[in-house]
Amino acid sequence: MGYELVAVDHVQLAMPRGREAEARDFYQDLLGLEERPKPPVLAARGGCWFSNDRVTLHLGVEDDFRPARKAHPALVVEDLDDLCGSLEGAGRLVRFDDEMPGVRRCYVDDPFGNRLELIEA
Repeated sequence: MGYELVAVDHVQLAMPRGREAEARDFYQDLLGLEERPKPPVLAARGGCWFSNDRVTLHLGVEDDFRPARKAHPALVVEDLDDLCGSLEGAGRLVRFDDEMPGVRRCYVDDPFGNRLELIEA
C-alpha cells in the first residue's frame, strides 16, 4: 500500500435549521473555537464552521435532524476541570466516567443533543 491517512481535516456534526446562534454560544463562547466563514454556496445551506487551527468542527443543517447520541468526536483538552467548570456554569451536564484506565474523560451534549467526549491532555 503506497498511501497513508495523515490527519483529520474536520469532523461534521448535524444541527437543526435556524439554530446557529445556539451553536455559536456553545462552540465559540464555551469551547473557545473561532467561527470560520463558509464559502457562500455552502453558507446558503445554514450551519456554522468552528476552528482553533488544531481542532475543526463543522455544524451542518439536517432537515430530518436526530442528535448523535453514540457516535461522537473525542476532543483532547488542556485543563479539563476548567472547561468542565465553564460548561457546568452555563447549565451543561458534564458526565465523567472511569471506564478507560489511565484516561480522564467526560461527556457533554451540545445544544442539539450531539454527544462530545472530552479527554484530559
